Amino acid sequence: MLRSRFSGKSRGASGGGGKVDVVNPYSLKKIGEVAMNPWDVVDGYLDQAQALHRNRNAWLPAHKRIDILARAAGIMEDNADALAHQIANEGGKPLQDAIVEVTRAIDGIGLCAHGIAEIKGEEIPMDLTAAGAGRIAFSQREPIGPVVALSAFNHPLNLIVHQVGPAVAAGCPVLVKPSADTPLSCQTLVNIFHQAGLPEEWCRFVLNDRVGAEQMATDPRTHFFSFIGSAKVGWMLRSKLAPGTRCALEHGGLAPVIVAEDADFSEMIPSLLKGGMYHSGQVCVSVQRVYAPRKMAPAIAEQLAHGAARLVVGDAVSAKTECGPLIRPREVDRVEEWVNEAKAGGAKVVTGGERLGETTYAPTILLDPPADARVSTLEIFGPVICIYSVDSLDEAIAKSNDLPFAFQAAVFTKNLDIAMDASRRLDATAVMINDHTAFRVDWMPFAGRKQSGHGVGGIGHTMHEMTQDKMRVIKLGKV
Repeated sequence: MLRSRFSGKSRGASGGGGKVDVVNPYSLKKIGEVAMNPWDVVDGYLDQAQALHRNRNAWLPAHKRIDILARAAGIMEDNADALAHQIANEGGKPLQDAIVEVTRAIDGIGLCAHGIAEIKGEEIPMDLTAAGAGRIAFSQREPIGPVVALSAFNHPLNLIVHQVGPAVAAGCPVLVKPSADTPLSCQTLVNIFHQAGLPEEWCRFVLNDRVGAEQMATDPRTHFFSFIGSAKVGWMLRSKLAPGTRCALEHGGLAPVIVAEDADFSEMIPSLLKGGMYHSGQVCVSVQRVYAPRKMAPAIAEQLAHGAARLVVGDAVSAKTECGPLIRPREVDRVEEWVNEAKAGGAKVVTGGERLGETTYAPTILLDPPADARVSTLEIFGPVICIYSVDSLDEAIAKSNDLPFAFQAAVFTKNLDIAMDASRRLDATAVMINDHTAFRVDWMPFAGRKQSGHGVGGIGHTMHEMTQDKMRVIKLGKV
């Protein structure tokens, strides 16, 4: 997620009443509207959050948090079809994938509930030297305090679960601002938490503009800042955080894939196609750069092109659609511009390479784009996979690592030595062996290196980051 998707008034913000129009990104027809929150309202929310955290008698006990999360998961299950349709309608994710997102989100709430039992400390031995003798010590985990979460459009329900669910589980009051392109799923989830018994002051839905969101994130009452979106914006906001505010930043990368000579095409091609075209490439670990032996690269490109050309592109709410629209028409303009630049530089368009309309771009396979083209150096966030011819594994690894971004990567080989060597040398937080770069389960650590992020995501890891240690040391009397 390297370009800015941190927005306030979306394509649709109407001047009257301070509301944002929400549109279907394929048809651009209005499907709803959400009121903007003026600063005085947000300021009051932050005051409430700070007061809740300071009043330790008001903290929600673990059993109540577990019950609330369990009820929330049940409500989501009862409304799964409506939630999936909402995701597809406002975010452009194909309905078949939106259904999977809802299932993941429900499971994620369950992970939060189960994870509460893991919020615990440890005994610290004190008599390792004479200085500590006669004492016992133990630690406990406490909620870190008010959380402010700014989120992205591409997983409008599950990203909110990953930011808000751990805060609720950890006992932190939370204010959440979704992307202005996809606020409905977030608003629905917050309402579900309230319906499940969470007092409103513990979880607030906020929609404001860029200035208001920055003010909320950098306010000294914010103890933990969770951001999913543009690296440019994320690092800028981190530089402005109040002293003492902790943070987690999740941006994106240019996921590299290394193909060895013994790779199994029958397994690899469908995997790469799914990893690159899922949600039309609008995924922070989407397959983008595939490095293959020179003699194999054209065949890989042709087979990927054969599959890409058959994908059904259309309105995400249709059960037949496999690739939906890009989130905004200007994103189609941008992808078209980047691909045209690569073509002019000598890239071969094996399939696609053109817009299909105002809101869609054809699934595209490029062979050997220039190394300095934007499709090679920046996150595409569109339905484009680039294949590069290389002469050695060393060259593939060097090119994979030669960018200031690093997130997930992949290696396709049946040779264990190659798999282990390549995964050791790749600069990535996770390396998938014989699977695409976009693989994820919600309990695994999920994080970027270098400019791709800060901190560690994943339900349990986020819960840990939203708590902090307190140690008690007891000096014993003579027994």
